[in-house]
Amino acid sequence: MANLRAGLIGVGMMGRHHARILRDLDGVDLVAVADPGGDPHRVAGGLPILADTEALIRERIDIAVVAIPTRFHAAAAFALADAGVHALVEKPIADDSGLGREVSARFRAAGLVGAVGHVERFNPALQQLRLRLDAGDIGAVYQIATRRQSTFPARIGDVGVAKDLGTHDVDLTSWVARSEYRSVSAHTAFKSGRSFEDMIAVTGRLGNGVIVNHLVNWLSPMKERLTVVTGERGTYIADTAAGDLTLHANGTAALEWESASVFRGVSEGDVTRFAFPKKEPLRAELEAFVAAVHGADTELSTMDEAVHVLEVVEAMLASAHENGAQVLIEPTTA
Repeated sequence: MANLRAGLIGVGMMGRHHARILRDLDGVDLVAVADPGGDPHRVAGGLPILADTEALIRERIDIAVVAIPTRFHAAAAFALADAGVHALVEKPIADDSGLGREVSARFRAAGLVGAVGHVERFNPALQQLRLRLDAGDIGAVYQIATRRQSTFPARIGDVGVAKDLGTHDVDLTSWVARSEYRSVSAHTAFKSGRSFEDMIAVTGRLGNGVIVNHLVNWLSPMKERLTVVTGERGTYIADTAAGDLTLHANGTAALEWESASVFRGVSEGDVTRFAFPKKEPLRAELEAFVAAVHGADTELSTMDEAVHVLEVVEAMLASAHENGAQVLIEPTTA
C-alpha cells in the first residue's frame, strides 16, 4: 500500500509539532507545507512554503492537518472537503457553531474523514481514567471538575480563553463521562486589555446528571492542567500536564478517634498513583487519524462532536453576558 501524501497548513507554535510527527509516522509522507506567514520555526525542511490551501491541494495530497488561526479553519476545511482530502482540523472546528455544522456536513457528504484536534482524548492519564470509570472502579460518578490555568499566550489573538482552552475541558469531560452537556452557567473576566475574555468560571450538568465545574484562565503565573472526578467510592485526579493518574479511595477502616468519627460522610482511604505507558498525545492522535483514514474505529473527536463542544462554549459565553444565567443546551440530533 502506498504511503499517504500529507499536507500541513500552518507551521506556527502548534504546526511545528504536527510537522515533526508527520515526518515520523509510518505510512505517511509529508509532501507539502503551506503558511502565508512563512516558516518561523524552520520546520519545513526541504519543502517549499506554499502560499495557501489551494496550493497545498495541487500537490495531490490525501490527508491534511489544519493548524492555522481559528478564523481561517472553516475556509481551509471547505476547500479540503471539496478536493476530496481527509482532514484533521485543530480545535475549535470553526469561529462559531453554525460554520462548524457546515464544515461537518461538507465532510459527511463527501464521505471523508473529518476530525478535530481535541488532543486531550489521547492524554494517557485521561485514557486510563475513562477505562477505569467504564469498569465502575469508583461506582457512580457525581462530579467532574477541571482546572486549566497558565500565563497569557501572545500568539492567540482571535479568540478568548473559553474557545482556545475551555474547548479542551468541555470535550474531555463529555468524552470521559460519555455524556453531552445539558446546561451551563458562567462568569468571565477581562483583565488583559483585550475584547476577549481571559478568565472563565463555569458550572453545569451533563445529560447523565453529572455536575461539572471548569476554571480556565490566562492569568496564572503557573501552568495547571487537572481533571478531578468524584464518585461514590473515591476520587480520581488526572494531571494531564504530567500524564499522571491518582486515586484517592474512600476509607474503609473504622475510625477510633472520637472527634474524627463524629463526621458520618466519606473518610480518607488509600491513595494509589498508577503506572502505565505514556505516549505523546499528539502522536497518538495523528496515528489515530491515519488509522481512521484506513477505515479503523478510533477515539478521534468527530466534527459533530466538535460542534457540540463549540455550542457549549457559546452557551457559556452567553450565560456570562447575562450575569451567569443558566443556559440550556439542546441534545445533538446529527
